Amino acid sequence: MADEKKPKTRTPISLAGTFISSAFSASVAEVCTIPLDTAKVRLQLQGKALAGEVNVVPKYRGMVGTIATIAREEGTMSLWRGIVPGLHRQILFGGLRIGLYEPVKNLYIGPNHVGDAPLYKKIAAGLTTGALAIAVASPTDLVKVRLQAEGKLPPGVPRRYSGAMNAYSTIAKQEGVTKLWTGLGPNVARNAIINAAELASYDQVKQTLLKLPGFSDNVVTHLLSGLGAGFIAVCVGSPVDVVKSRMMGSSSTAYKGTVDCFVQTLKNDGLMAFYKGFLPNFARIGSWNVVMFLTLEQTKKLFTKEVEA
Repeated sequence: MADEKKPKTRTPISLAGTFISSAFSASVAEVCTIPLDTAKVRLQLQGKALAGEVNVVPKYRGMVGTIATIAREEGTMSLWRGIVPGLHRQILFGGLRIGLYEPVKNLYIGPNHVGDAPLYKKIAAGLTTGALAIAVASPTDLVKVRLQAEGKLPPGVPRRYSGAMNAYSTIAKQEGVTKLWTGLGPNVARNAIINAAELASYDQVKQTLLKLPGFSDNVVTHLLSGLGAGFIAVCVGSPVDVVKSRMMGSSSTAYKGTVDCFVQTLKNDGLMAFYKGFLPNFARIGSWNVVMFLTLEQTKKLFTKEVEA
């Protein structure tokens, strides 16, 4: 009688392996989806005059129209403006927020817990790692938004920054080092909320799907879980995302703080302004989550090996 195949499991992944896998996966997703993020930022800032600039009639209409306008007026590569600080951000922020999620979640549920982790503890872990990670990576977010926000300029008018590194140094010299953390309040709120929504919902959706007949830990499950995570993240995070973009998009002191920015946006542009760019934001975050989680699930396997259970 032939020997029955023994079930196999994978060895635990190290913290370093988790960080590398997370940073790499987040960077891949960033490169693939940053044109959608550029369109989202332009739509969110539309109708807002930057210091020293003339407020023009809004010209961006929808995700596809915005991308087409940017490509036509500024060149296709302008859609990837901000990719360098974007990658800086994903290596730091993505590596920390995703890499620390499982250890922090395990810390919250305790060593003696049996069964699935409660949803509220998953959310708490996501809020914690998101807030910690963006506190470190916030300057990269600021520079990315500044580069993305600058559109087509009149002939002879130089750009504020020649590149990402020039932007970091120029902001620090002209505005002060602490200005690199401009918008930290809404940025922490936005990224803590979105991180909790993404990671906790991905974890929960995947856990639920695996209990259903016909589902296994494969690409289809990862794809559906990633889409669910992206949709929930956009629904809960869009208002703080708009406030963050408006505070970071200018070097002016147009807003006294997070609350003032929220109030002015509501007063001047109405409630729906907080969902400006919702479709490109969902297209961006939804596709970002699909690419990131699919890449992450496969990359983590490189840092583990199969062993007999």
